Amino acid sequence: MGATSVDHRKGAGRGRNGWAAPTVCVGVTGLYVLAGALLLTAALAVLHRRYDGRLSARDSREDLRPLIPASGERATLLQFSSAFCAPCRATKRTLAEVAEAVPGVRHVELDAEGNLELVRRLNVLKTPTTLVLDAHGREVLRATGQPRKAEVLSALGQAVPS
Repeated sequence: MGATSVDHRKGAGRGRNGWAAPTVCVGVTGLYVLAGALLLTAALAVLHRRYDGRLSARDSREDLRPLIPASGERATLLQFSSAFCAPCRATKRTLAEVAEAVPGVRHVELDAEGNLELVRRLNVLKTPTTLVLDAHGREVLRATGQPRKAEVLSALGQAVPS
């Protein structure tokens, strides 16, 4: 074994209090991992922003009217919310405005925690979730996240007969 050289000068290689100073060594591999993690995070953020709140078509034959407290004459905007959900409050305002603007459309908001059986039955995974029900109570569209007013109006125009 070779001899180890030790520097015995006062404070050599040590911090102010005599502790060894930390050294940071980042290898090239660490930089690649960091860059990859940043790129993955950015890609996921773009995808989330693109699909959050978008209305997607559904083909349900089940009449949900008996399961909800009220329904609209032409359509129902059924919103699942939770107490501490900020996007839920904004979604409530948007859907209420749409229901007020379109005759025969009603907005119904349900607390997800208070309606767990219905949440499980309809596979609601996050709040806010909005279901667009036709006049027969069948789900025709669904949005997970905060939908935009223009998209809801457009979707109602396509999904609900005049």
